[in-house]
Amino acid sequence: MTLNQRRLLPSTSALAAFEAVARLGSFSAAAGELALTQGAISRQIAVLEELLQIQLFERGSRGVSLTEEAKAYARSIGEALLLIRSATLEAMTKTHGNSLTLAILPTFGTRWLMPRIRGFVAAHPDITLSFATRIGKFDFDAEGIDAAIHIGAPDWPGADCTFLMNEQVEPMCSPQFLSENRIESPADLGGLTLLHLASRAGAWEHWFRSLGLEAPPARAMQFEQFATAAQACIAGLGVALLPRFLVESELASGALVPAYPHRVVSPSAYYLVSPRPKSQKRPIAQFRDWLLAEIAAEQRLKGPPAPG
Repeated sequence: MTLNQRRLLPSTSALAAFEAVARLGSFSAAAGELALTQGAISRQIAVLEELLQIQLFERGSRGVSLTEEAKAYARSIGEALLLIRSATLEAMTKTHGNSLTLAILPTFGTRWLMPRIRGFVAAHPDITLSFATRIGKFDFDAEGIDAAIHIGAPDWPGADCTFLMNEQVEPMCSPQFLSENRIESPADLGGLTLLHLASRAGAWEHWFRSLGLEAPPARAMQFEQFATAAQACIAGLGVALLPRFLVESELASGALVPAYPHRVVSPSAYYLVSPRPKSQKRPIAQFRDWLLAEIAAEQRLKGPPAPG
């Protein structure tokens, strides 16, 4: 590295002091956060100002503020330090093989997984968990994700798909919608707006076929996310096929009611998906084992599914 190149790399101590003062607006507050004396912070800022040949802060009655020349620099340095901290944490955790970055479905994640995840954390406190929200297939390597909970079919290229569970779906709507629309047979749904989920393609056709019927050419709306479709039902926009275990609170409160009493097992199922080179790594294997045990325990508690 040349002398000029080294000159463009200030010490991390000086940069950390600068970022803290810029963010907190006070030399004393920055000193407290970094466990340094105020004099040490002042010296680090002076070193940086000498290197940059600009004034970084202006002193006022309420503390210090960035000069115009320093504002853009402060934004960039803040982002760079955050990136360094994140990269360091990732390197530390991955070096010890104890990190797991998991892609989750939004509603499944918030309503089913998060209330239970404390059990996994308690059993495996050495594993650092990170979560990302994803719908549909993606590139594991490009997105830095180790595994995903997926709804659909076990057809993810280059990945191992472990079956987790099926879901029962039933036509649901708001009580007001049901009072305003006569639904006494499956055929009555043909004149109503049917709400479709992109992640469960063909769900309505499957439901009608289970009754020996062809799906009618009903009016339709399509939604990418389950939560949006459920809210559309509650708002009275139509009828949706919804998995009962994800709308238990809405059913209990009366915000949703069955539109027609016929449940079917959805053709889409839940899978834990991981790229084949990673699928047997310890954090993924331990999460898979915990997830399967959690699902098995819940199914034993609830007993066999009710008939349609």
